[in-house]
Amino acid sequence: MTDLIEKYTDMDHCPVRIILDRLGDKWSMLVISILNEAGTLRFNELNRSIADISQKMLTTTLRSLEADGLVERKVFAEVPPRVEYSLTARGKTLVPHIDGLVQWALSNFDEIMTSRKAFA
Repeated sequence: MTDLIEKYTDMDHCPVRIILDRLGDKWSMLVISILNEAGTLRFNELNRSIADISQKMLTTTLRSLEADGLVERKVFAEVPPRVEYSLTARGKTLVPHIDGLVQWALSNFDEIMTSRKAFA
């Protein structure tokens, strides 16, 4: 049990913290969900589908997801250049887990909001 506790309290090497830190930001799961629904999108299409994300934040999010091997960026040698984004095979394996969390959130939202009001 001590090894398990040490594994999850080591901030620099804890797999749960490292992965959830990346996916738990404001935009990553939304980008993954949209790419899952759409298949492949160009940057501006993806940007338009998330009304309140800045271009800089979308770029940062896409780069992070690409670095983790969840999103593929494909550049076409055209003028003007065309760039498309899609989920990788690894990214697609994450979708059922995100969907499960979304379903849980929808099922429990009303009770959670009631609890928050009662707590305040």
